[in-house]
Amino acid sequence: MTPDTFQALIARITAEIAGKPVDAALADFLNTRFPPGSAEFDEIAAACKQAVADGWMCEREHGGIKYGRVIKPCTALAGYSVDVVEMRDVVGPQHAHPNGEIDMIMPLEGDAKFDGHGAGWFVYGPGTVHRPTVSGGRAYVLYLLPDGAIEFTRQ
Repeated sequence: MTPDTFQALIARITAEIAGKPVDAALADFLNTRFPPGSAEFDEIAAACKQAVADGWMCEREHGGIKYGRVIKPCTALAGYSVDVVEMRDVVGPQHAHPNGEIDMIMPLEGDAKFDGHGAGWFVYGPGTVHRPTVSGGRAYVLYLLPDGAIEFTRQ
């Protein structure tokens, strides 16, 4: 697994969501088109595991969270950036999503949930704020951020 190969996997997703509003209907679309157990979902999850093992994904750590921006916003991904975090029973730093946030939730151990959601896709609309939380185990969460926009806020 290389960064270029990983980008090609993500491009299959972003090609289908380009131009769609970042809202609950997008989450429904993603959970129908790329559900957990589908070839695409499982291929991305396996790629994340391999990339972490290879040391180029989730290479930073702070406060019990492993993280890293894997791909900066680019035209090949319809302007989305890609971040991946590994979290285990932890609450992350509060942040805002000026343009929204699309989350791919990949439980790894236990009954891990991200902000109360199990395996699959969840979408925060533009202007939302949260403290990302994984409970019940360990998970990878892949974030697609339109234009790479994220603002860390005071709690």
